[in-house]
Amino acid sequence: MEAIEPAYGAGVLLLIAAAAVALLLFLIMKVKLHAFIALVLVSVLTAVAAGIPLGDVPGALMSGFSTTLGSVALLVAFGVMLGRLLEHTGGAQVLADTLINRFGEKRAPLALGVAALIFGFPIFFDAGLVVFLPIIFTVARRFGGSVLKYGLPTAGAFAAMHAIVPPHPGPVAAADLMEGNIGITLLLGVPVAIVGWFIGAHLVSQWLGNRFHVSVPDLLFGKENGGVDADADDEAERRGVRKEAPPFGTVLLILLLPFLLIALNTGVSTLQTDGVVAEDAVWADFLVLIGQTSVALLITVIVALILLAPGRFSMSKASGLFDDALGSIAAIILITGAGGMFGGVLRASGIGQALTESLGDLGLPLIVQAFLIATALRVAQGSATVAITTTAGLISASVIAEGLGDVHVALLVFAIAAGATVLSHVNDSGFWLVGRFFGMDVKTTLKTWTVLETTLGVAIFLIAALLWVVL
Repeated sequence: MEAIEPAYGAGVLLLIAAAAVALLLFLIMKVKLHAFIALVLVSVLTAVAAGIPLGDVPGALMSGFSTTLGSVALLVAFGVMLGRLLEHTGGAQVLADTLINRFGEKRAPLALGVAALIFGFPIFFDAGLVVFLPIIFTVARRFGGSVLKYGLPTAGAFAAMHAIVPPHPGPVAAADLMEGNIGITLLLGVPVAIVGWFIGAHLVSQWLGNRFHVSVPDLLFGKENGGVDADADDEAERRGVRKEAPPFGTVLLILLLPFLLIALNTGVSTLQTDGVVAEDAVWADFLVLIGQTSVALLITVIVALILLAPGRFSMSKASGLFDDALGSIAAIILITGAGGMFGGVLRASGIGQALTESLGDLGLPLIVQAFLIATALRVAQGSATVAITTTAGLISASVIAEGLGDVHVALLVFAIAAGATVLSHVNDSGFWLVGRFFGMDVKTTLKTWTVLETTLGVAIFLIAALLWVVL
C-alpha cells in the first residue's frame, strides 16, 4: 500500500511512532501478551492514531502482513524441512565436524561467519540464515556455551552482504537511483562488507555470546541435550533413521544447491537486463524460475530426500519429520508476518516521508546526511530495503548535481545501507525472525541482535566516511 499524505506534522507522527513502539514493548515484556496478538493490536491502534482513513486501515494492515508472509513463509518452511533432514541423518554433524577440524574449536564462529560471507554473495539474509541453522545449532551443541557465539556472527555476515553488496536489491537500486556504477559498488562493497562484519559483527558477537547465555533451541532438534546419547539413538531408531551419516560431499552438495540455483537466477537476470541475453529467451526464463529463492529451496528439499532417504527412512517417516518441523515454526511465521504488518502501517502513515523532509535541510555533509536519513527511515518503518531505496531517491538530485564520481557514489550507497542496518527493533520482521530462530525473548533480542546490527551499521558507515575523505 502506498503511503498516504501525512495527517500530522513530523513531530506528531514521530511521537505516535515512539508511543506505538513503547506500547508494544510494554505489552510483550511487562504484560506478557503473546507477541502476535500485541503486534496486530498495536498495528491497528497506530493506523488509527496516525490518521489513516478508517476504510483504508484493513488494507494497510494486510499489505504489510501478506507481503512479509509471502517472502518469509515458504523460505522458513522449506528451510526448516531441510534442516530437520540434515540433523536427523547426521549431515549437519558431518559438516560441523569438517569445519571444526579445518579451523579449530576456538575459530568455529569465525569459520561459520566466513562461510556465510561467501554464501551471502548471491543469497538474501533470511534464506541464507535458514539454510545455515542446522550447522549453527550442531556446532553450538558440540562445544556448548551460548548459541549466540555461533549464530550472531553468521547472521551478521548475511546481513552485511545483503546490505551493501550487489546483486542484492538495496545496493543495486541505490546505485542506480544515484547514477552510480554497480560494478564499482560491487568491487568496493565486498572488502567493506568483510571489514565491517569483522569489526562490527564478529568481534561484537563474541562479547555478546559470552555475556548472554542462550541455549540451543529445539527448533530442529526437539528436546535439547548435550549431544547424541542413548536416548537420541533410541529416538532415531523409533523414527526409522539410520545412524550412518551421509558423506561430506553429499551434505555439501545439498547445501550448495540452493546457492548455486539462486546465483544462476541472479546472473541470468543481470544478463537479460544488460541486453546480453534476450528477455524472451525460454531457457533464460527457466533458469530464472528455478533460481527463485522459494523454488530453489523446494528443489533442494526434494534432492535432499532423494539423496538421504534411501536406506535411512521411508517417505512416511519423512512426512513425520516434516510435520514436526512445520509445527515448530508456525509461531515464527505468524509473528514475523505481524512484524511486517506493523512496519507496513508505519510506512503507509507517511511517518517516513515526514521524517526525511525534516532531515533533508540540516546542512550536513552529504554522506552524513545520507546515513542519518536512512537511519531515521529504518527506525520509523523497519524495512532496510525501503530505507535504502527511499533515501537514495531523496538525495539523488543532490548527488547528480554535485557530479560525484562512481567511487564516491558507491561510498554513499554504503553509508545509506549502514543507516538502514542500525537499530533493528520490533517493527523489523528480521528482528522477530532472528529472535525466534535463536529462542530469545524480546528483551534479549534487543540487547543482542539490535546491538549487533547497530555496531555493524556504524562500522560500515565509519569505513565509508574514512574512504570518503581519503579517496
